[in-house]
Amino acid sequence: MKIKILQVGKNKDSYISEVSSEFIKRISPYAKVEILEFPECTTSKTVSSETCVSTEAQSILKNINDNDFVVVLDEHEKEITSIEFSKFISEKKDFGKSLCFVIGGPFGLDKSVIGRADFLLSFSKMTFTHLMIRIFLLEQIYRAFAIIHGKGYHHE
Repeated sequence: MKIKILQVGKNKDSYISEVSSEFIKRISPYAKVEILEFPECTTSKTVSSETCVSTEAQSILKNINDNDFVVVLDEHEKEITSIEFSKFISEKKDFGKSLCFVIGGPFGLDKSVIGRADFLLSFSKMTFTHLMIRIFLLEQIYRAFAIIHGKGYHHE
């Protein structure tokens, strides 16, 4: 299975890289994970947040394939449990679907990206940085595979 994470904002923190690498290593027996980072647009007197979101959307959409199952992470959408997420991952794995997760930047995501989503997912009604969400997402992907394969990582 292939999992692609498209994220607005470049990681500059070593601890994010370390934790991300650890979870990617743990996921590697089950899936190939690729993370693509896109520059975060900066607002100014002449550049609005709407312009930034639109510019970021162009980079994101260029990296989504027609056959990708796209999951957009958005705090206003549906929350699911880890067990439900593992079933979701299992279904996509069984149907040979590549999963593409999209994490927006500080101004959110353009309607064009949200419109391309096959599924809209919230990790919480709270707001987190896009880099923290990357770690949460990788941990939940690993947890999902641990549940699918009966590993002792998840306890109900």
